Amino acid sequence: MSQQNSSSTKVIHTASLVKRILIAAAIALVLITIFLLPVEGRPEWGNFWKVRPMIIVPLAGAAGGACSYLLKHLLGDGGRRKILIAILSIVVYVIGLWMGTILGLDGTLWD
Repeated sequence: MSQQNSSSTKVIHTASLVKRILIAAAIALVLITIFLLPVEGRPEWGNFWKVRPMIIVPLAGAAGGACSYLLKHLLGDGGRRKILIAILSIVVYVIGLWMGTILGLDGTLWD
């Protein structure tokens, strides 16, 4: 008798994961850049106060993109589940972007 391995492990495709992370980080970078361009800083904030939000917000966007990929990858595709995954991914991305914006702007614009 032979033994069969019935584990259902899924392979993570790094190219798809990196692509989704980069797209989500780029969207976050564009949004925070549009938000910060018209703002004049106060002297007590220092010269490079915009660097912190320009780093933290895209990192939060990248994390949201990774969560989106993992949700799609782990929960699978198909019918209503695909719609649920898309809605859940958008909600997770928006919440992560919001939290990243708060962390990035804490101490400057949102003191």
